[in-house]
Amino acid sequence: MPAVKPGTPPSLPQQLLAECLGTAALLCAVIGSGVMAERLCGGNVGLALLANTLTTVFALYVLIEIFGPVSGAHFNPLVTVLMCSKGQLAQIKPARVALYFIAFQLLGAVLGAWLAHAMFAMPLLQTSQHVRSGAGQWLAEAVATAGLVLVILRAPSGKASALVASYIGAAYWFTASTSFANPAAVLGRMLSDSFAGIAPASAPGFVLAQCLGALVGAGLGRLLETSSAGAHHV
Repeated sequence: MPAVKPGTPPSLPQQLLAECLGTAALLCAVIGSGVMAERLCGGNVGLALLANTLTTVFALYVLIEIFGPVSGAHFNPLVTVLMCSKGQLAQIKPARVALYFIAFQLLGAVLGAWLAHAMFAMPLLQTSQHVRSGAGQWLAEAVATAGLVLVILRAPSGKASALVASYIGAAYWFTASTSFANPAAVLGRMLSDSFAGIAPASAPGFVLAQCLGALVGAGLGRLLETSSAGAHHV
């Protein structure tokens, strides 16, 4: 695949590769750091969560900076849908491009989980037994996703990477669900029976709550729009 030349818009294959690699790296960081933290923290769940949080924050910032200029660094189907609705995804057949983005994000999430397992000599194919359910968890996911969407929409130009990473890091601690805020992350974490995992039975509730939260976040962003303000890519 040819490199992106200065001033040349990235091709669709380059964008899809960026979304796949970025989502894979993000899930690998989330799951891998959870495995490492669980092994090293001697049962101290708070310390393990802190290690998991810091790794996610650092990885997310770096990945958005690296892949943002190529694909917008969505790494999240809900962000892709949001950007598509804002007319910031593609000028020709944006809905089809959005579906491609989402497919490659989901693929990346699976590959990221498998890569983390391989590095820690764990079985590649597994499903989580970590039940995350209940009204509080669902509300937390709605809040986390609404906040993420609002941050994306309101982030000043050039600052989205730091703001998104900082918000997700904070939401790890102020939400009861530890802030997945991403259906692709749910898929990857569902396939890992580790500290960061989520049981398959818990996944639909999380995804539904995330979708509702994204609608709330988009609505709030619209209410805060001014004539001179516009949405920004992640």
